[in-house]
Amino acid sequence: MGLSKQMTFTLACAVVLSALVPGVAGYLSARLEAIEAAERNLHALEVRLNVREARDARPASFPAPCLRTPATPRIQQVPATALAEERERLQPDAPSLLREREELGEN
Repeated sequence: MGLSKQMTFTLACAVVLSALVPGVAGYLSARLEAIEAAERNLHALEVRLNVREARDARPASFPAPCLRTPATPRIQQVPATALAEERERLQPDAPSLLREREELGEN
């Protein structure tokens, strides 16, 4: 039974393709199933996150009225001598300028 080289090549290609095509099809279908499973998991996680955010959301107003407002801070009284010392510290030449004005008669 002598087959030609072309017929042998054709049969060899058919055998290889008969094994390769189902293997590739199975691989691609498994990849598509994995992608669909990942999408389902992502959707489930998004739903859980939305439920958790809705549960943790607080209303803008309180159901009970406020009983007392917090006290306003009082202005701290500082002695006048401390203010003069601070002014001299910030403007060290100010007393000498005032003395010069007083000597010249300017107010």
